[in-house]
Amino acid sequence: MADNINATFEHELKRLEKRVDALVRVCDQLQDENRSLKQRQDALTSERASLLQKNEQVRARVEAMIGRLKAMEQGS
Repeated sequence: MADNINATFEHELKRLEKRVDALVRVCDQLQDENRSLKQRQDALTSERASLLQKNEQVRARVEAMIGRLKAMEQGS
């Protein structure tokens, strides 16, 4: 009877160990994915800031050109 209980206990312990190992693997995968996503987010945030700055520069240049064109029109 005690052997049967020990065998059942060992079986359950092994099953639990496998589940814990699987959980650890999933946690490791999620940490890797999270790290990768954070790096990607940082890169995209940086790219967005750069694009916004370039957009502002282009807008300023276009406004300057429009101003020069209007000045040329008024000068004629």
